[in-house]
Amino acid sequence: MSLLEVNNLKVHFPVKHGLFSRVHAFVKAVDDVSFSIKPGETLGLVGESGCGKTTLGRAIVKLVEPTAGNIFFEGEDIARLSGSELRARRRKFQMIFQDPYGSLNPRMTVGQIIGEAIDIHHLAENSSARQKRIAELLKSVGLDPIYAQRYPHEFSGGQRQRIGIARALAVEPKLIVCDEPVSALDVSVQAQIINLLQDLQQKHGIAYLFIAHDLAVVEHISRRVMVMYLGKVVELAEAKAIISAPKHPYTQALISAVPEVDPETKRKRIVLAGDVPSPINPPSGCPFHPRCPIAEFPKCQAEIPALREVTPGHWAACHFAK
Repeated sequence: MSLLEVNNLKVHFPVKHGLFSRVHAFVKAVDDVSFSIKPGETLGLVGESGCGKTTLGRAIVKLVEPTAGNIFFEGEDIARLSGSELRARRRKFQMIFQDPYGSLNPRMTVGQIIGEAIDIHHLAENSSARQKRIAELLKSVGLDPIYAQRYPHEFSGGQRQRIGIARALAVEPKLIVCDEPVSALDVSVQAQIINLLQDLQQKHGIAYLFIAHDLAVVEHISRRVMVMYLGKVVELAEAKAIISAPKHPYTQALISAVPEVDPETKRKRIVLAGDVPSPINPPSGCPFHPRCPIAEFPKCQAEIPALREVTPGHWAACHFAK
């Protein structure tokens, strides 16, 4: 059984204009996305900037209100929950943010930041138990418990991201949405954070939706990988299958841009024409067809390709994938 199951999720933001702020268009940030995550699994999510990755992650944890669709968490549709009902469920799913500098309140100590969720969900019987829990969480992410009395500005980027991870762990979640958690960090620190996330997953059985633009990082941490383009899922498969045998032309172009470790290995570079279209006015038919090197007209311009199983366990939204 899936821990998380997303069905036909849409997140459209109204574009208002004029004196009376009338809605004249919608930004289709997430447009009819479906996928699932099993307990303890890591699903990687990749795509260009502006493809809807972060909006999808925020919609799953209800930081953004979905326009349509269902979000089943442990069999319960949380898409329409709000207020106290949502607060009670939110303990089970948390988020780690991209910016370790902006995601922590500079006026609160580390102990207050981590302890806030413990207080909200009444997870400590008394002050002593609360302090003990905060110390345990700091140790679990590789930080000295004495840091609980310090403020975020006293830490490096990697240390702040560890504090963010400790905050997410405070409520013992079953799912954590990781929104590009290492993209703002140095390469050596990135490896430390990735290893920490894997160790915590092995210890606590947490499932991750790991959002990133670095395919090498995603391949390392993920069991399956999902590729998004202009608000839609264009490919979904095992990580090794995505890297070794991508089916969608967009995924092929992304992988061709990844630098090779071996200088003697030469990968054919696929250069896409033009820019990513606006999500306010996406192309008709296949959203990728204006930039696709294998597009055929009028089929690709008129028909939206379904996300279909091309080979066992490998899904692609392309008329010509095989």
